[in-house]
Amino acid sequence: MKILGISAFYHDSAAALIEHGRIVAAAQEERFSRIKQDSRFPVESVKFCMMQSGFRIAELDAVVFYDKPLLKFERLLETFYVNAPKGLEQFLSFVPVWLKEKLFLKKLIRDELQVIEPSLDVKQLKLLFPEHHISHAASAFFPSPFDEAAILTIDGVGEWSTATIMHGRGNVIKPLKEMRFPHSLGLLYSAFTYFLGFKVNSGEYKLMGMAPYGNPNSMKIKEYREKIITYLLDIKDDGSIWMNQDYFKYATGLRMINEKKWKELFGFETRPVESNIEQHHCDLAYTIQQLHDEIVIKMAVTAKKMTGAKYLCLAGGSALNSVSNGKLLKKGIFENIWIQPAAGDAGGALGAALAAYHQYYGAERAIADNHHDTMQGAYIGPEFSDLDTELMARKFKAIFHHIDDFEKMIDIVTDHLNDGKVVGWHQGRMEWGPRALGNRSILGDARNKEMQKKINLKIKYREGFRPFAPSVIAEDTQSFFDLKTDSPYMLLISDVVENRRKSLPVDYYDLPLFDRLYTPRSDLQSITHLDFSARIQTVHKDTNPRYHRLISRFKEKTGYGIIVNTSFNVRGEPIVCTPEDSFSCFMATEIDTLVIGNMLFIKEEQPEWNNKDKWKRVFALD
Repeated sequence: MKILGISAFYHDSAAALIEHGRIVAAAQEERFSRIKQDSRFPVESVKFCMMQSGFRIAELDAVVFYDKPLLKFERLLETFYVNAPKGLEQFLSFVPVWLKEKLFLKKLIRDELQVIEPSLDVKQLKLLFPEHHISHAASAFFPSPFDEAAILTIDGVGEWSTATIMHGRGNVIKPLKEMRFPHSLGLLYSAFTYFLGFKVNSGEYKLMGMAPYGNPNSMKIKEYREKIITYLLDIKDDGSIWMNQDYFKYATGLRMINEKKWKELFGFETRPVESNIEQHHCDLAYTIQQLHDEIVIKMAVTAKKMTGAKYLCLAGGSALNSVSNGKLLKKGIFENIWIQPAAGDAGGALGAALAAYHQYYGAERAIADNHHDTMQGAYIGPEFSDLDTELMARKFKAIFHHIDDFEKMIDIVTDHLNDGKVVGWHQGRMEWGPRALGNRSILGDARNKEMQKKINLKIKYREGFRPFAPSVIAEDTQSFFDLKTDSPYMLLISDVVENRRKSLPVDYYDLPLFDRLYTPRSDLQSITHLDFSARIQTVHKDTNPRYHRLISRFKEKTGYGIIVNTSFNVRGEPIVCTPEDSFSCFMATEIDTLVIGNMLFIKEEQPEWNNKDKWKRVFALD
């Protein structure tokens, strides 16, 4: 049975194809179009999935869209009706789009697929539409290593649901409890993202990265917390929340918040994009992150009570909050948790396909052996041959070294890392989800005190405070971190172990923000955040043998089986996909060394690159 899943028309459009429940291919449209968070119909992603599988669209048993557009339209109409005349501007802006496209989604999908495959008889094409949070839940449970689990999905909003608790057993997912729009943990976090000067639906991870710069000893944090839970938010014991809509505009306007009321409440205005970050911004970020953690934990406790399950699966955009995930794991409510690596809307494409296969068609699940999941390390995107890379190099008159001996290659690369150089690392199939996991990554030495500053300012062209994640060979995890489980998808935060930390000065929390950032905290300075935490990727030999061998060789030379890993892109651009994407990023930034498959490129050997200034200008902002 062959099923294609699609997500589109909000953000993070994607396609995923499964055959008899096995994931064949999946990718986000942005990686092909080079438009970050591309929301259009995922034409190129569908083409890739079909090419990777060898099937024609006509051979598919079903095409599954990740939500129910008519139910979502009902929510929009009812919201306007209840709040009228407020929201008229929003209503007038979305109605033409819905009337033109989304109310006729079946026709639109069929038309787009027929463009891809002109001979397709669209009348024979079976279209299915699971609910949004069912797609999220299926993306989390069905690929997980658990035969039974509680499932928690949290995002902005689907049709009506903003968070759900479900129970997965075998090939059945049963909804148990939901929270409904306009009350939403995801939208609450996005509102603070907006107020603190970042872009909604893409800047939430910046808010999470800013939070540790809050001063835990500051009275401001206590003050902000009291104001939030007094005026903005009522948190129930079961983790559900009630949000005072007098302070929010997302339900009735084209903005997230009532900015006048927020200024009156917190004593400062919405931070302008790109303006200086002050301590009060950090303290507010710290406060809302703490509240997010607490709410997620309350929801998880409720899920445990309702299901009695030993394990928990997570999906929805809020499941990308690795700080909350790490704290939830540490609480020990469940024996283990598993998070869909593409937890946001892109992952809905995969979940929709799996929901159809198991729920609609009733197919049994096959649990992976050795307690592994069935995500194949999330390496399920496009891959390219050495010939593809050589043709690209000829186009740009690039100089390269073809090194078939992988041991020789990693010997060179690890020497470069040890010398403080930055390496672009492009290997095998592209990762699924927003995290680079060692196939489209920028690498550095985690011990190097200047590495965070160098990569942020000279390569990524982004805010200097932004933290980096470590890739650690799985067998060495507990030598560096207080983490007793695997974290293959970089979705768990854990603390650096005590014996690697350095003593902080007594006035540490009174220092200016960037003085604190550059204060030595551990022997892994570039990946240790201000609160001694790190967002960890455990690298496994069976899922990524080349990346595992690279880090192991680095350990043989330095004693450290750990390196810096950040996504291979510059600010505002999607992660690279093709060899040309990787070479362009390499040449337009201060990356020192590039490896694509068996090809080695050294920066000093390359011809002059004329697009560097244009690159910086185009990607100045997210």
